Amino acid sequence: MAASMAPDVLHPEGSRQTDILRLATAGSVDDGKSTLIGRLLFDSKAIFEDQLAAVERTSRARGEEYTNLALLTDGLRAEREQGITIDVAYRYFATPRRKFIIADTPGHIQYTRNMVTGASTADLAIVLVDARNGLTEQSRRHAFLATLLRVPHLVLAVNKMDLVDYDQDVFERISEEFAAFAAKLQVGDLGFIPISALHGDNVVQRSDKMPWHDGPSLLHHLEHVHIASDRNLIDVRFPVQYVIRPHQATDRDLHDYRGYAGQVAGGVLKPGDEVMHLPSGLTTKITRIDTARGPVPEAYPPMSVTLVLEDDLDISRGEMICRPHNQPLVTQDVEAMVCWMSDTRQLGARDRLVVKHTSRTAKAIVRELHYRLDVNTLHRDEGAQRLGLNEIGRVSLRLTQPLFCDPYSRNRQTGGLILIDEATNATVGAGMITEGR
Repeated sequence: MAASMAPDVLHPEGSRQTDILRLATAGSVDDGKSTLIGRLLFDSKAIFEDQLAAVERTSRARGEEYTNLALLTDGLRAEREQGITIDVAYRYFATPRRKFIIADTPGHIQYTRNMVTGASTADLAIVLVDARNGLTEQSRRHAFLATLLRVPHLVLAVNKMDLVDYDQDVFERISEEFAAFAAKLQVGDLGFIPISALHGDNVVQRSDKMPWHDGPSLLHHLEHVHIASDRNLIDVRFPVQYVIRPHQATDRDLHDYRGYAGQVAGGVLKPGDEVMHLPSGLTTKITRIDTARGPVPEAYPPMSVTLVLEDDLDISRGEMICRPHNQPLVTQDVEAMVCWMSDTRQLGARDRLVVKHTSRTAKAIVRELHYRLDVNTLHRDEGAQRLGLNEIGRVSLRLTQPLFCDPYSRNRQTGGLILIDEATNATVGAGMITEGR
């Protein structure tokens, strides 16, 4: 694991802002995900006194002899009553080095869709394992889902070390078993940390109860993991979200202003760069890059900017700006791994849907369901006819409009898509493009 911190973002006026690490927790039920997050919030002094007092009162009312920090994240009443996490809970905190957005995801198999939602934008995933139980089916499933979603960094946190007398052999045995399993997956970066979330050992501070662990505490690891190079800075991808025309501007320069707003999904853009518009194939140059704070000398993921171009091209929402010699795939036929999220309908061949990809929306039909994947055994059921709630499978889609896409393994923004029910406009699935034709 790289120990150097990602560079700060430099804003136009010269002020610096610490970068943001998005992380997701995963693991079996009762492995301590919510307690870990509560400990991070508590020990980093990211909660208010009244919040802590409320948690202490609830803990006493439940007859617990300690302050149950899991209650800081289990916000739903059903979660508190059952002692489990059901929905994805997002929490925010910061240290002098970095800001953090935490997605506390459920452990139950019936909430796989929630796990996918929480991990889809994560830079790092923490897979918690109970030191007493070792790796479980759910631990392996969540590790697989994290790698399927191309989360760049993975940390195995062996929790509840206090219940095994902080035994080094227990930690090493679980770590070796997980490393052997991870070797079958596409894990870019893997770390191992023994912790006790309940007592705070190795969470924020190094623990003197595990002197045999020569690695960092979990928070130190999160503060220093290098994420700047995880984003694709090679392939320029700029999906256009909105065309800006100040119709009532009194300033002459603004009266003639035409800018194309969006979020940079890949590459680095600078004034003077030659770019291509898709689908027309016409080329032009960038004259200026604007932000809410003023012009900037360059733009890169995940900055939201407005591009001003040299030529007056017919560009609309849902179209793409890229490099002339580095274009995404333009296709109406894509294959994708889909996680089905609907509990009211299933997915099968000939079904009709709406696909949301970057800033483009198009109708689609499922041409074929190739197989359903068992995320526990990685077995492919090629005889499957439908995908049900929380199931994952590979499908072929035919769209009414071409997508400007890349494989998800190369770019999570231009390789990801959302499936929407035509009738209800509800999100029913999430997909990762594997290839197109």
